[in-house]
Amino acid sequence: MTVAVAAPAQRALLVAVDLGDRNAPLAPEFEEFAALARAAGANVVGEVIQKLPHVDPATLFGSGKAHEIAERAKELAADVLFVFNDLRPRQRINLEKIVPLPIVDRTMLILDIFAQHARSREGQLQVELAQLRYRQSNLIGAGVALSRLGGGVGTRGPGETKLEVDRRKIAGRVTLLTRQLETVRKQRQTRRSGGARDPFVALVGYTNVGKSSLLNRLAGSGGNAAFVADQPFATLDPTLRRVYIGDGRNVRLADTVGFITALPKELINAFRATLEELENADLLLHVIDASNPDWPRQRASVEAILRDLHVDEKPTLLVFNKVDRLGTGARAELPAGALDVSAASGDGLDRLRAAILERLP
Repeated sequence: MTVAVAAPAQRALLVAVDLGDRNAPLAPEFEEFAALARAAGANVVGEVIQKLPHVDPATLFGSGKAHEIAERAKELAADVLFVFNDLRPRQRINLEKIVPLPIVDRTMLILDIFAQHARSREGQLQVELAQLRYRQSNLIGAGVALSRLGGGVGTRGPGETKLEVDRRKIAGRVTLLTRQLETVRKQRQTRRSGGARDPFVALVGYTNVGKSSLLNRLAGSGGNAAFVADQPFATLDPTLRRVYIGDGRNVRLADTVGFITALPKELINAFRATLEELENADLLLHVIDASNPDWPRQRASVEAILRDLHVDEKPTLLVFNKVDRLGTGARAELPAGALDVSAASGDGLDRLRAAILERLP
């Protein structure tokens, strides 16, 4: 009998350029970056942050710092370099010449997590399309750079064989995936137009704020519960449940993919068929993790993405989740008019149902 042995986790060195932007401090986003690395299955063995007024156009960090990073990676026996800042093709090529490791930037990392979590055929198509578009536009997978990728974080999804095809075949694959997702979009439109239905309410919010847990609580899903995990992007495929909100009325409640600061445009484009559901919502529930001290930045990031999707003028309820983790004083400091709930304990869900009922036509 053959026993499968899991491959050891990749040893990742995390690096970033801190531009000193007071409006967007690096610390909370870099901490989030580390959480993404761990969610992808990597073992974070070290961090290097370089403070600069602007990124170096040749190597991102500057030649001297890049050589320091190479030495640090060697000391730590790192086998992959995670770069917080998005890399231009020239910077990637030059950095690869100095640091002899696979290089994964933030967008590639997010795409990799999506590839791991996509369960439905539609989700897998969307992720593969996003990955191919990103590699196509950033020259990743061409020549020497591709042969250095190997396995592990940044290569999941399409798979190495697909990444080794030439540009013409990649372009053909992108065309095919786009056509298949357009078919999915038309099927959604057909389903939506099929007669009178309950009002449609969509859960939106930053990744890992508890949207799926809230859906399960409201719907009493039991054995049909949406997947829940305490990690970024646990939910990719939209989940729809019928929820009773009182006064003899039900709504269709949808869980959607979580957002993140600077969500890669390739993902927004690839998931547009799914995100179109937001355009048809009668009401949005913007779920916020009240226990996260960084929630104001997360809220602003979600609102920016909703503006990009042109759904920011939809009727919206702010729902602060995980209030069971707050003390009385902290709970009192939440914004006036916001709904405070706990998917874990069920606290506040009756108020939430009543608020939904009040806001619907």
